[in-house]
Formats: sequence, C-alpha cells, structure tokens
Amino acid sequence: MPLLDVRNLTTRFHTRNGVVHAVEDVSFTVKAGETLGIVGESGSGKSVTCYSLLGLIPQPPGRIEGGTAMFDGVDLLRAGERQLRKIRGKRIAMIFQDPMTSLNPYMKIRDQLMEPLDLHENLNGRRALDRAIQSLAEVGIPEPEKRIESYPHEFSGGMRQRVMIAMALITRPELLICDEPTTALDVTVQKQVLDLIRDRQRDLGTAVIFITHDLAVVSEVCDQINVMYAGRIVESAPKAELFSRPMHAYTRSLLKSIPATHKKGEALYTIPGLPPDLSNPPAGCAFRPRNTLGKAELCLTDRRPQLADQGHAHFVQDCPGCLAR
Repeated sequence: MPLLDVRNLTTRFHTRNGVVHAVEDVSFTVKAGETLGIVGESGSGKSVTCYSLLGLIPQPPGRIEGGTAMFDGVDLLRAGERQLRKIRGKRIAMIFQDPMTSLNPYMKIRDQLMEPLDLHENLNGRRALDRAIQSLAEVGIPEPEKRIESYPHEFSGGMRQRVMIAMALITRPELLICDEPTTALDVTVQKQVLDLIRDRQRDLGTAVIFITHDLAVVSEVCDQINVMYAGRIVESAPKAELFSRPMHAYTRSLLKSIPATHKKGEALYTIPGLPPDLSNPPAGCAFRPRNTLGKAELCLTDRRPQLADQGHAHFVQDCPGCLAR
C-alpha cells in the first residue's frame, strides 16, 4: 500500500484574466522509502502539485477543483486546517527552493529549529535545544552549539540549505517534499546537499518527492520519475526505464538539453518557443508547437492526449506526433 496516493488532482487559479489550468488530472503514488522525481520546465505545475497537497495554495485565487490525495487514510485535499496542521511539518515536511527567503531573517537559527518541536511534540527548553543542536550536527554544520545562535545571514547559501534540511527532518517526517533545493547552489555544494538528503532518507526511512527542472539531478537521487508539461504528466516510469527508453518528445528534448550529452564544440540543443498559456490551454497536444524531435504534423488537435500503459510500469501520453521519431 502506498504512503501517498494522489488521484486526478486538478488545481486552477481564478484570476481577472481568466482561469489558469495549473494542474490537470495528475495521478501518482509514493511508497515508503521511495524517491519520486517530478521534472519539467518552470510553469509546468510541479510545485503547484505539491503545494496543493499541503494546503499551501492561496485561496483565492487558487482552488482545488477535483481529485483525492490519500495519506494514511486522510484525504489531504479535504482535510480541515486543524487536521492539516497536525500532518504538515510533522509527518510531511518540505524544503523550499530559496533558503534565504524561507528562513526568517529576524530569528536566530535556534528559535527556528525549535519551533516545530514545540508545535508538534510539545518539546521546549533544554531538551528542544539539545535536539536542535543534534539536528545541525547531523546535516554537517561545524560547531553546532555555537552556530545555532547565529542568524540566517551569517550562513552561506549551502549552509542555509543545510539548516532547511535540518528543520524539515527534525520531527522525523514520513514524507519529505524537496522543491528544487539545489537550484541556487554551485555544483560542488549541490552534490553535498543531494548526498545529505539521500543519507538522511536512508537513516530515517523517509519517502521523498523531489521537484526539479534538472534531469541530471533526478538521475542521481530518484527511483521513479514523472515528467510534467503544461500542468499534466506526459510520461512516468522508473528511472532506469525512462533514461533507457524515453518515449515522449518532451522527455527526449529535456534529455537532449543536458550539456553533458553534447560533444565538445557541438552547439547545445534548446527546446524552441515557450510553454503554452495555461489560461487558454490548447484543445489538443500542448507540446505540438515546440515538437522538433517527433512529428508535429501528427500531434493531436481534437483531443487531449491521455496516459497509456507501455509495460514495465512505463506510462506515456498517446499523442502520435510526440511518440514518433
């Protein structure tokens, strides 16, 4: 039985300029101890999908229009605020994209680390402080007894991200959502952070949802991968299957865009154009105007593509133009 089972999640934003179809009919599962990668360009619906699960969508203008998200018998999409608060930050934790804006610049690291313990475990005083110091030590911050008295601006970007990881894991959550946690970091620090998340996951048995636009990062840490485009999943498969047999033109375009796959001196491949305007989504294949690795003339125009089973737990949208080579 999966730890998290999301079915037909649909989230829209009702704005003055129309309804933005941010996430449409998204389904996936996450098992205990598993790492699910959600990949796609900015605006593809990755973050909105996970924010919807935790009740972090601003309402209005956001509105969850349909679907279920079952977590240990609780539908997160229909849970009340009091019930969600018991789960959010305790059983499901999140590492946000920018640690500088996620950490409160006016509060010491000590107070920010101890707050989840006070809220969720009724732990405070010396016992909470000792646990906070231990959590900093576990994520590799030197002299944790001293550094815990610092403010966020006294840490480097990589160290701030370590603090965010410590804060997310301090309550030993069952599910950790990582929203592009390495985007603002250089390559060396990025690897350290990825290794740290993987080590803590192994130690705690935590399931992870890893949101990123970088398939190279996904290849390092994920077991299962969902590729999102224009608010929908276009392809889903285990990591080895997806990298050995990418089927959708968008997945192949993302893989071809990885610089390491190019020969020295060869021009880098880029996906032409821009993602569609989701306040006026296309009736057919959303990737059709940008499809250079398939046959755009064969793309669906009369209906939206649907996920079809290809075997080996591999699902891909049934658009003939995107499947063509």
